[in-house]
Amino acid sequence: MLPTLADVLRLPPLQRARPRVVVGAEHLDRTVRWVHIAEVTDLAHLLRGGELVLTTGIAMPDDPAALRRYVTDLAAVGVSGIAVELGRKYHSVLPGALLEAARDVGVPVVSLDREARFVEITEAVHSRVVNEQLEELRESERLHAVFTELSVEGARPEQVLAEVAQSSGCPVVLENLNHQMLACDLNGEDPGILLTAWENRSRGVVSSARTVHDPATGWLVTMVGARGQDWGRLILICGASPGPLQTVLVERAAATLALGRLLERHQEGLERQTHQTIIAGIIDRAYSDPEEALVRARAVGVPLSGTGLVGLVLRLREAGTGLAAQARLADTAEGAARACRELRLPALVGSLDDLRVGVLLSLPTDETADPCLERLARRIRERTGEGVVIAAGSPSEDIRDVRRSFLEARQVGDVAVRQNDERPYYRLPDLHLRGLLHLLRDDERLQTYVERELGPLLAYDARHNADLTAMLRHYLAAGRNKALAASRAHLSRPAFYERLRRISRVLDVDLDSVETCLSLHVALLSLDSVRGGLRS
Repeated sequence: MLPTLADVLRLPPLQRARPRVVVGAEHLDRTVRWVHIAEVTDLAHLLRGGELVLTTGIAMPDDPAALRRYVTDLAAVGVSGIAVELGRKYHSVLPGALLEAARDVGVPVVSLDREARFVEITEAVHSRVVNEQLEELRESERLHAVFTELSVEGARPEQVLAEVAQSSGCPVVLENLNHQMLACDLNGEDPGILLTAWENRSRGVVSSARTVHDPATGWLVTMVGARGQDWGRLILICGASPGPLQTVLVERAAATLALGRLLERHQEGLERQTHQTIIAGIIDRAYSDPEEALVRARAVGVPLSGTGLVGLVLRLREAGTGLAAQARLADTAEGAARACRELRLPALVGSLDDLRVGVLLSLPTDETADPCLERLARRIRERTGEGVVIAAGSPSEDIRDVRRSFLEARQVGDVAVRQNDERPYYRLPDLHLRGLLHLLRDDERLQTYVERELGPLLAYDARHNADLTAMLRHYLAAGRNKALAASRAHLSRPAFYERLRRISRVLDVDLDSVETCLSLHVALLSLDSVRGGLRS
């Protein structure tokens, strides 16, 4: 950081000249980039700003208007201050026009009451400036090395923020684009003070550029993202005037966070593809030696031997089409993989098709399957939401039986997608009659049974664009309670009773018969299985 004018005035060569701040004591925090010795008044065009002008005043004009012009020209180029040695032209006081003009434009004026060695002053200031710049360069190189190492190691956001807090000595917060905190390192500050009403306060700080400083809050804010897609903001709570190194720090940290996210996504994508290939090889019996699957799994960090193996299928409730469906499937796979990692359960996770994600789970040897599956299922549901049905196959001790576990889980998922209960996961015994009918859905005898029981009613609905099959479902689902069924069908009782009489005529059955209704109910469940088999 460059020295301020106050820092410069404390240097020994200037102290020996007995400096007095005559005008502009409130501006001593200005930085001094260089020292310029000048005994001419036509000076401003030679300067770039940030200079401390040293002069004996010997060439200064006597005309008050010219003195004013001299000061205003220097102020226009942004000098840090003017230091005038007394004794050559001005013996005890500086001219009023000079001081008045400096006061008007806010330029500090310093009188040097003793003879000053300008060369010593310039050497001292320039040495200080060069040393500061060299120190900034060294610190910048250190930050570059630190954050490069963090990027290579794939550091978590918490590690990046910890380095920012340690290097700056300030609290740092990472937030998303909705101004909700993702992570923070408060560097020992009180969270009750810094994080209270965070979203509202953050919305008040608008990022008009890539990196901005908001003086009102003391926040140094930089955008986080890559490839034109920003996903968050990194905020350093540094106070009123951040230095260049703090800006370098937050921008380098933001780049590390962005790169880490890109690498994480790329790594996750490759990992899912690798897992998918191994699972598909097991299901399709692509490996000539089943033990090859164990070797491949071990190579990607998922040990499967010597443990109980369970095939899980995560089945989307809604198929969808296009990129949105693919993204939903990918998010489901990533959510399941994260859930397994959080519970420290070795697992292969990859999509099976456009509707399903497969999980080959390696159960802990000291734990039974059900409690472990229940914890995992609940964690997966937290990650993926309610749009996924989780089905589990039977546990297996041998990799050769994993294919059967997956096929069973797939069948369970296809049936369970029509279930209305709130089980965390489903197994074959949970499906009762629906499960049996689903297993038999390709049997011609079951299909013949459906046609015999329901064929006339389905044909009637098709010819007349009617809803008698749906009304029969309501009636049987309500346990033959006509009033309840009418309510669920959103019909008046007379209208619903008329539909029941029509169903009886079409099917030539007695709907008051328990046995008849049981047979029709089984036929409807069988119809669901047959249609579901065709759709899946």
